[in-house]
Amino acid sequence: MPRTIHVIGAGLSGLAAAVRLAERSELVIVHEQAGQAGGRCRSYEDPQLGITIDNGNHLLLSGNHAALGYLAAIGAADRLIGPDKAEFAFMDLRSDERWMVRINDGVIPWWLFDANARPAGTSVMDFVKLAPLAIPVNKPISEVIACSGPAYDRFLAPLMLAALNTDPQEGSAALAAHVIHETLMRGGKAVRPLIARDGLSHALIEPALAFLGSRNAEVRFGKRLRALALSNANVASLDFGDETVPLTLGDRVILAVPPMVASSLMPDLQVPSEFRAIVNAHFRLDPPPDLPPMIGVLNATTEWLFSYPGRLSTTTSGADRLLDQSREDLAATIWREVSTVTGLPPELPPWQIVRERRATFAATPAENAKRPGTATKFSNLYLAGDWTDTGLPATIEGAIRSGNRAADLALRH
Repeated sequence: MPRTIHVIGAGLSGLAAAVRLAERSELVIVHEQAGQAGGRCRSYEDPQLGITIDNGNHLLLSGNHAALGYLAAIGAADRLIGPDKAEFAFMDLRSDERWMVRINDGVIPWWLFDANARPAGTSVMDFVKLAPLAIPVNKPISEVIACSGPAYDRFLAPLMLAALNTDPQEGSAALAAHVIHETLMRGGKAVRPLIARDGLSHALIEPALAFLGSRNAEVRFGKRLRALALSNANVASLDFGDETVPLTLGDRVILAVPPMVASSLMPDLQVPSEFRAIVNAHFRLDPPPDLPPMIGVLNATTEWLFSYPGRLSTTTSGADRLLDQSREDLAATIWREVSTVTGLPPELPPWQIVRERRATFAATPAENAKRPGTATKFSNLYLAGDWTDTGLPATIEGAIRSGNRAADLALRH
């Protein structure tokens, strides 16, 4: 009798695991509590705006090899757009300065020696002071480097805040070092920004579901796992409330659910317990044709501005401070900033505010230490999710790597 691998959760980590298994002709069943796939990485029709928006704005980089491999596997490699070079536009609203960071392709950072390629007002020595952060240590970033100075304020801080979704000063230096090693230290070829221009679901979710369907993998929606029946260090069955699915010898389970759900199913499991918010704002209008796809905004509520067909969207990371602010005031504040950056009229267009209160685990040394590995004490149960110990912060790349790793371990064991 062929074995079945049950994937619990159809977020990115669960889909990545299912795709990897289906590629190897395994019998896969995905069980998803919600009525749609994608988890925190999906698109939906917003009734207030009357257009499709993303649950959040997510950026990939050309060095995210797991994510790009996943896209290639599902036939969606062409659904991300970005410049041919590693270029990042910035504007400082306090000083009204604008600049473009241009990172050269090679591993030798020649761009640091070009005043027109590095952030305005910075010097090579400003960046040299940040070099200790390349060594992974289990400390807050503020204990490794001075969290001040032009290069920190105008380059490292906005990038680390986006990557960690945590105030860089309290963020894990080990996670920051891994990000730096996989991106900046590999040169511009690994740092080209890539955006899902037509939506996250169009690029990452819908093609995966189509791929799984073509491989006879089943995806069941509205299926909430309520309990794991454990016997002799194995999972014996899956309790979905309306049905119990018994597991036979050789069957495997990949638990690709949020950390609090995983700990409720496995009470002895240690998981991150502190989280940070992300706030996204969406405005329905046609962006200026010459606007870059993405702009970093300094000294503002807005941190990153994204340009999509028919809308502008902003992202603010580590945004717990904004959770109690009224939606109307928040939209007005952000639009004033967007108007300044883009030159668009100050009148507020149709808008939507999306607040993710528990968007990611807090990427501090203490919370990073709580992340479990992929294997569990149960021989047929594996964990996946951006909150597991991937070595990276809670990112798309980390989520997909965790799914790949869980799939590989399920096959190997």
